Amino acid sequence: MQHTEIDHLVIAADSLAQGAAWCEATLGVASLPGGEHALMGTHNRLLNLSSPALPQCYLEIIAINPAAPDPGRARWFGLDQPALQQRLREQGPELVGYVARSAMVDMHRWGLINSRFQPGPTLRASRQTAQGLLEWQIVVPDDGLPLAGGAVPTLIQWSGPHPTSAMPDSGVRLVQLTVRGMPDQTAQVLRLRPLQREPLPGAALSVTLATPQGEVSLSSHVPA
Repeated sequence: MQHTEIDHLVIAADSLAQGAAWCEATLGVASLPGGEHALMGTHNRLLNLSSPALPQCYLEIIAINPAAPDPGRARWFGLDQPALQQRLREQGPELVGYVARSAMVDMHRWGLINSRFQPGPTLRASRQTAQGLLEWQIVVPDDGLPLAGGAVPTLIQWSGPHPTSAMPDSGVRLVQLTVRGMPDQTAQVLRLRPLQREPLPGAALSVTLATPQGEVSLSSHVPA
């Protein structure tokens, strides 16, 4: 089965202003304006993480768009969860998931189903940018929650240009991505590169970033 690749990390924020301030304080660089996701009622800011080892990789800061209508379904990455919303208000932005790029997204989706996950349908989405329309297919569970607490990635397949093609170098790099709780069968289906797997307990998702301020480690929330 064809492998998948790390496409982007997802940081949830209570607002894009909060997320932008977090990025500058934590990573030492400014994020870039993104755009609006009409499908989910969200909007984002972006930061290029691409490197020779990880081409076409970025960080996404995402928040519910207060000006957008209700999407009529659960938003992606668990953004509708009251507990997450409270943590974002009180503690600030949080690593909530990551996205894996596939050239055969429906095949990998069926692989997740065969490994006993419910990844949800493949949705078509788009976002308008100054450089033109970005379009993609993305697999989102009906409840919007990341699989295995964030250990299993959201799947994406881009149609046309990748977002990083219009992003300047940020000076920030993804050094390591570690997951806890990804079953062996799922790892065999995704063949995700690069990826470090560890046993539970612990955070489902942890990353290390090289920044102008030194290495920064981020982890997803560990339920009590």
